[in-house]
Amino acid sequence: MTQKRIYPVGIQDFEKLIDAGCVYVDKTELVYDLSRNFYIFLSRPRRFGKSLLSSTLKYYFQGRKDLFKGLAIERLEKEWRSYPVLHFDFSTLKNVEPEFVYGKLVNKLEEYEALYGLDGQGKTPGDRFQDLIRRAHVRSGEKAVIIIDEYDAPLLDMLHEQDKLDKVRIMMQEFYAPLKASDADIRFAFITGITKFSQLSVFSVINNLTNISMQPEYAAICGITEAELHTVFDPDIQMLADKYECSAEEMKLRLKSLYDGYHFSRELEDVYNPYSVLKAFNQKELASYWFESATPSYLIHQMRRFKTDVTALDDIVAGASDFDRPTEALSNAIPLLYQSGYLTIKGYERDAQMYHLAIPNKEVRAGLVENLIPLYMPQDIYEVRGFIYRFCNAMRNEAIEEALVSLRAYMAGIPYPEGGKAILQDMEKNEYYYETIFYLMFSFMSNYVQTQVKTCRGRADMVMFTPTTIYVFELKINKSAQEALAQIDEKGYMIPFSADGRKLVKCGVNFSTETRTIEEWAIKEE
Repeated sequence: MTQKRIYPVGIQDFEKLIDAGCVYVDKTELVYDLSRNFYIFLSRPRRFGKSLLSSTLKYYFQGRKDLFKGLAIERLEKEWRSYPVLHFDFSTLKNVEPEFVYGKLVNKLEEYEALYGLDGQGKTPGDRFQDLIRRAHVRSGEKAVIIIDEYDAPLLDMLHEQDKLDKVRIMMQEFYAPLKASDADIRFAFITGITKFSQLSVFSVINNLTNISMQPEYAAICGITEAELHTVFDPDIQMLADKYECSAEEMKLRLKSLYDGYHFSRELEDVYNPYSVLKAFNQKELASYWFESATPSYLIHQMRRFKTDVTALDDIVAGASDFDRPTEALSNAIPLLYQSGYLTIKGYERDAQMYHLAIPNKEVRAGLVENLIPLYMPQDIYEVRGFIYRFCNAMRNEAIEEALVSLRAYMAGIPYPEGGKAILQDMEKNEYYYETIFYLMFSFMSNYVQTQVKTCRGRADMVMFTPTTIYVFELKINKSAQEALAQIDEKGYMIPFSADGRKLVKCGVNFSTETRTIEEWAIKEE
């Protein structure tokens, strides 16, 4: 009988993973290489394995050779020295008051003080931390290893609450100061997070950190590469293929479109979302898993604050400095979207030193859109889903007139966005509100639709695929459907699909800001 494979879904402790016999993608060669450094910062999106990596480093530096049997590091490490490790996990400090952050920090310090026989009463967290580092070195005879996981968790959800942000920032600054002052007592320091609160704040006291977040050699230290997926998970791919009655190669393509597409360096090595891949195998179901806990509130706040054009998220150009801007002094939400995993690197122009960013994959697109729809379409999400199902069903049945009639009725029934007429009028001045609604609705149909599709001479607003037909849509605001149709021809939007073999239909749609719905449309078969 074949032994059941155990997937480490939600397991963030390396010892627990090994003891349970879980499937493990061996990253220990990279762990060994990383450990040769001294002060390291790594940024990765949530649920990307930062905590498991931190835990792996902890047990390695503790000299737990027994946990690494059969892994790459076993042949690389010859000494297996045991260092005192001070490990702080701030992942639980989300959406809490500054006083709670302080209390939890002190509680963790007290645990280590009890271990090393210290009394920190009357001292600041930073002074207590410095005493701990020194005592750990003296007691063990080995320099201390410091691991701080998700350091920014207490800060992110306070980005829009300046008073709270300032309190926690000052508190954490004081706590981190010993990382520089205690250099003689520290063997290795490793800090993870989503964002980098840069030189203007938290890290102003730590100028000796090396940020490896975009270094090619560590691009795959978290996540699953293409090669790893096709070797470690070959039986799991076949299992899903059997369930979905398709070939293993077709299942690989489905997994790729859903969970791949992340790149964390200019070398563009493909990385799959590890949480989603493991969850898909564990549940034996292809679905959007990364968004089970919804889009973080800090990101939605910042997108609203900077009036982010969501229709442009597949065509962002950024310079190297954009990735390292102070989180608390942003001028737009793009760095946050990248650091949080909603955008990723899709190309790099070496001569211009410019990066091209876009949404990584279908899973991210679907989750982001679902969380943005309530900002523009204040209706129950189930109502939105119901309409989209009916629209797509009509299109699949080639009842395009019926689909557009239902779309016109639906758009006319969308209530005012939050803030009423004043906000609506401001949005209408730039016409982006309605374009955004169309983009979000069509993106929500991601199983059938591509939005902002590139051609050699421009971008088609939407391309919808059915088993028999390809529909190319162009949207105009306060113009005419014929103008939209003419643009499809002028820009050659149909050309990329000319060899497909399916029927080609172009659709020009005009939207009126006066009636707040579709005014007219024109349809022509190629």
